[in-house]
Amino acid sequence: MVYVLFVIGLVMLVAGADVLVRGAGRLAVSAGISPLVVGLTVVAFGTSAPEMAVSVQAAAGGNGAIAVGNVIGSNICNVLLILGLSAAIAPLVVAQKLIRVDTPLVIAASVLAWVLALDGTLGFWDGLLLFAGIIVYTVFAVVQSRRESRAVQAEYDREIGTKKHGAKGYAIDALFILVGLGLLVQGSDWLVGGATAMARAFGVDDVLVGLTIVAVGTSLPELATSVLASIKGERDIAVGNVIGSNLFNLLGVLGLAGLFAPEGIPVARSMILVDFPIMLAVAVACLPVFFTGHLIARWEGFVFLGYYVAYTTFLILTATEHGSLETFQSAMTYFVVPLTLLTLGVSLSRTLKQRGRSAR
Repeated sequence: MVYVLFVIGLVMLVAGADVLVRGAGRLAVSAGISPLVVGLTVVAFGTSAPEMAVSVQAAAGGNGAIAVGNVIGSNICNVLLILGLSAAIAPLVVAQKLIRVDTPLVIAASVLAWVLALDGTLGFWDGLLLFAGIIVYTVFAVVQSRRESRAVQAEYDREIGTKKHGAKGYAIDALFILVGLGLLVQGSDWLVGGATAMARAFGVDDVLVGLTIVAVGTSLPELATSVLASIKGERDIAVGNVIGSNLFNLLGVLGLAGLFAPEGIPVARSMILVDFPIMLAVAVACLPVFFTGHLIARWEGFVFLGYYVAYTTFLILTATEHGSLETFQSAMTYFVVPLTLLTLGVSLSRTLKQRGRSAR
């Protein structure tokens, strides 16, 4: 029955996020809110609704490891798995704004969350500071949207697919939002309960469950949105959705979870020493990848996918205390990582040289 509730909870989370995004998107556009703002906030934040539901539910229920692990695991999954898979399907265009503004903001938010967690707890005031950040970002996005071109706004309008409608339409949209929220709340309850029960039954740590099973499960809306956007040719939306979701996870989801945790969220030492740095490294790695030609090439997508497999393998080997863990760590540290950095460095150097010649 635990497995059944876990699967049903996961399905309800994905369905609830989809219904919520559709209802909120249509209602916002119908109320005269810029389609670009809807795309940057409702779509990106809406696909993070499962992370919010799960993390808040876990924090309120005393399962802090799942709450924090879900956010860290989802952010790593979003970049390495989702962006990697999307780029492997088709090279992804990276908007200049993502390089200059949004990606640096994700890096800054990653550092802030890590610093706040260094004392081993994310408390009420930590959560309030993080949540205030997402409010400031949303206001910033609204102000910035006024400067965007009509072509950009039309692109987000096509993604939302909405037109203004009457009172009946407003009622239907409101119903969609209520149904979506209901599915998210109940689905998150069953998913967290099922994941916790399975972890205890198999003797697996809650941290591992949060970083892997729950993180991938709650990232399914981002996966569906970005992969479909890549297939349809809306490749900048595929990237923007991931970056926007990561920012919302760090500030909105982790912040709200901290506000709802009765005695704060305990942060495992392994997360502070390993998982937070990896999440930050993944965010920093986006800058040179995004900068090289404003494009995520297919080979870079496969590199991302390879690193996600390596990260998951590391988690499993660590949890099971497997004998090959030391060999695996040595191979990653002394061969794979330096080779990747060298390749990215050469690619970045060539890009800078080409731009220098073009400027002349």
